[in-house]
Amino acid sequence: MIRAVSSAFGPASIEGAYDDAFAVPGLLEQIKAGEAEGADAHVIACFDDTGLDAARALADAPVVGIGEAGFHLATMLAHRFAVVTTLSRSVPVLENNLLRYGLDRRCARVRATDVAVLELDNPASNARAKIGAEIARALKEDHAEAIVLGCAGMADLAASLSAEFGVPVIDGVAAAVVLAEGLAAIGLRTSKRGGFAKPLAKTYSGLFERAFSVHSHVRSMFLLARFMGKLCPTPRRLAARALNAALFRTRRGWHRT
Repeated sequence: MIRAVSSAFGPASIEGAYDDAFAVPGLLEQIKAGEAEGADAHVIACFDDTGLDAARALADAPVVGIGEAGFHLATMLAHRFAVVTTLSRSVPVLENNLLRYGLDRRCARVRATDVAVLELDNPASNARAKIGAEIARALKEDHAEAIVLGCAGMADLAASLSAEFGVPVIDGVAAAVVLAEGLAAIGLRTSKRGGFAKPLAKTYSGLFERAFSVHSHVRSMFLLARFMGKLCPTPRRLAARALNAALFRTRRGWHRT
C-alpha cells in the first residue's frame, strides 16, 4: 500500500533555500508519523530533497528523495544529463545537491523554465511548452543525453516528452518509488552509525516542542510513500497525479490510496 500525504506546516510550495528551511519541521513530523504507523520506506517528493538528511536520521526505514533518485537513474541511462526545473532561484539548490551527491560532473546543466511550482497545473502558464523548449536547448547546447524533470509537479509529462525528444526523460517520483520499493524488498534500512544516528534526546522549545521533544523508535511493517513539498495548491490531488504517473511507469498492480 502506498499513501500520499502532505505536510500541515510550511510554505504552499518550495522554491529555493528559504522555503526549504520552513518546510523541514512539517516534513519531519510526517516522517515521524510514518515510522509510528510502520512504514517500510518514505519518499520525499520535493526535487530539492528538502530535509533528506534529517529525515534519514529520524527514520529507521529508507528515505529516498526524488532529486537524488532521478540523478542516479540518469547516470545509468546516459553519460551526461541535464535537469529542467521551475524557477531560477531553485538552480543553486540543485547544483549544491549534485555536488553533495558527487554527480556534478555528470550533469551538463541545471536549467530553469521560470514557471512557478503553483503554475505547473495551470494551462495558462504554457508550462509544457516551456519545459520542452528548455529540453531542446539542453540537447543542442549542453549536449545532454538524458533529461531529469526537476519538480514532482512535472511527473505526468515524462513519457510524452521522452517520446517527443527521443531521449530518456526521468521523473524523480517514479525513480524514487522504484528505489524505495527495492530497498524495502531486500530488507535494507537506514544506517544508524555516524551521520544518520538517531537524534539525541533533548528539549525543544516553541513550535517544535510538541513534535520533536519525544522521539518514537518503531519498526516498519508496510510500504508508505510520503509526499510533501512541490505539490500545491491542491496537494493531495497533485500528489495522487504524480503517484499515478509513477505507478503507471513502474508496477501497475500496486494498490493506491
